[in-house]
Amino acid sequence: MTADGPVLRVVFNRPDRHNALTWAMWDGLHDACERADADPAIRLLALSGAGERAFVSGTDISQFTAFTDGADGVAYERRVQRVVDRLESVRVPTLAVVQGYCVGAGLILASACDLRLAVPEARFGAPIARTLGNCLSMNTYSLLVHHLGPARTLDMLLRARLYTGEEAHAAGYVAELCEPGELPVRQAEIEERLLGHSPLSMWAAKEAVRRLRTANLPNGDDLVTEVFGSTDFRTAVAAFLAKQEVTWQGH
Repeated sequence: MTADGPVLRVVFNRPDRHNALTWAMWDGLHDACERADADPAIRLLALSGAGERAFVSGTDISQFTAFTDGADGVAYERRVQRVVDRLESVRVPTLAVVQGYCVGAGLILASACDLRLAVPEARFGAPIARTLGNCLSMNTYSLLVHHLGPARTLDMLLRARLYTGEEAHAAGYVAELCEPGELPVRQAEIEERLLGHSPLSMWAAKEAVRRLRTANLPNGDDLVTEVFGSTDFRTAVAAFLAKQEVTWQGH
């Protein structure tokens, strides 16, 4: 986290792990959101990943090995949602700059931002149906449906599809697409435009959209409890870390 004039920049910096998030990284993002709202000099929050291979490739899977039942899944999702909610409610505009993989936790964080700038080679998705066999929180499902609609959300999740940058842009998820060499210039241009606009007007717009999305958000702890507490999930985590195939049992 570094302040670049009025822009607070957060870079997810584990390129050797495709920027997979540790708990320290989750907490660091929460701290950045707090700083963005506490410092009147900060007018924009920009998120990106170190290197060109990933924005964020997900949560570090090794953290799931300690899970013993569905209650651990609920606790995990609540801890994640604390950060996602904080990111979505930041008063200043938020921009996700995406190269490479933006999957799992990366997709969640990008979805909680106000705008997304990406390259055609970017890949967006949450292929958990073929990897860990877990599920998302109700808030995350709501974010995806909000941005992509129910049909594209189910297409992405059920078929474990990774959308290309072009597909995400065509769906309206990505605000702007540009070639990798143009990314720094386009990011600077977007930032300059946002910094020239009314802070209160932009805050009211983003806060209104957030309230509309969450107004009737149902509880989904029962879904998380059943899926994270399943034998399939525990087996899949071990298989993923061992680079082995998993045979799904449905329980």
